Amino acid sequence: MTGGIAEVAAYGAAGAAVLGLAAGGLAYASLWPTSQIFRRTLIAGENADEVALTFDDGPNDAATPQLLEVLARHGVRATFFAMGDFARAKPEIVRQVAAAGHVLGNHTMSHPRLSTEPAARVRQELAECNAALEEITGAAVKFFRPPFGARRPYVLRAARELGLTPVMWNVTGYDWNPIGIDGILANLDEGIARNRRRGRGSNLLLHDGGHCAMGAARMDTVRAVDRLLTSRLAASENGAATRFVTVDAWAGHVALE
Repeated sequence: MTGGIAEVAAYGAAGAAVLGLAAGGLAYASLWPTSQIFRRTLIAGENADEVALTFDDGPNDAATPQLLEVLARHGVRATFFAMGDFARAKPEIVRQVAAAGHVLGNHTMSHPRLSTEPAARVRQELAECNAALEEITGAAVKFFRPPFGARRPYVLRAARELGLTPVMWNVTGYDWNPIGIDGILANLDEGIARNRRRGRGSNLLLHDGGHCAMGAARMDTVRAVDRLLTSRLAASENGAATRFVTVDAWAGHVALE
């Protein structure tokens, strides 16, 4: 009998371990940007020469206008995932983004971790952000990026019910850390090179704002983007092609990871 009890206990412990691993795997998948375990998301296309600059957490009066100037000087369009609260506070910057031909996407109203929010809150955050951006620009919003990359099946379902394509990324600049211009550039160059080796386009995650408050210091990001564009576009003129695109260029693609 003692052996039977011990055996049952062993099976119970093993089962608990399996469940723990499964739960951990799901939690990991809910945050890992290239995971497709819950539902397919847009990441990048199959042309390794294509690079998309994407910026989260704006608009930000301390950096977004300067970033727009850099992009205009280089003739490059980007994708901006804006927060509804900040958009309502700075509608003139949102209009500048749209008027310059950049793609404007939904980054929720207030930047919650959607994977831990109830479905009703998720839908409210997305719907209200859509309404704020569309009221400011008069144009429909078609793309969505979850804050922190955090998503569950019901998050992606709510996005699609609102006509939004979920967009993740496969290169991280880590520009929210105090790593300076060189650190940001090193992360971007390493990620682009990795994707080139794998035959993938590169979707670069950067930030023109900070979700905690307006006025986040993002000038290192602005300067890093200026240097990236200067070097990559100069190299393209000498035969090392890099084509900067917005995420709508990849709208027919899903992750190849």
